[in-house]
Amino acid sequence: MSKKLFDKTMIKFLIVGVINTLVGNGVMFLLYNLCSAGYTLSTIANYVVGSIVSYFLNKYYTFNKKQKSVKEVLRFIINIVVCYAVAYGLAKPLVYTLLSAATPSVKDNLAMLAGSGIFIVLNYFGQRFFAFKTDGGDR
Repeated sequence: MSKKLFDKTMIKFLIVGVINTLVGNGVMFLLYNLCSAGYTLSTIANYVVGSIVSYFLNKYYTFNKKQKSVKEVLRFIINIVVCYAVAYGLAKPLVYTLLSAATPSVKDNLAMLAGSGIFIVLNYFGQRFFAFKTDGGDR
């Protein structure tokens, strides 16, 4: 694999990431804290909304992919589901263990924040090398 990890693609991904993180986390924290939607519904809503924004911005801006592909959409969905399962599967038990004396609301908010951070890292590699991978050569 001769692609550089830190290149213009990563910079573009980070810009898009800021946008979709603000949108998705905004949805998540509003649902959880203002609508009492609960941890699971709030985090899932974050990734449904954030992933839609992410798909279109990353496909056309970050990875400059113009062709339509059902296979690519399926890889993107698989990536999002796996990243979500790993990130939130790790974050909530970890935060609940480390902050056992905190209130459930504090633990949930910090677990959502930690899960978001884990998700971002996993998602970058998943989108770059799986969902929007190129079939040969460098970009």
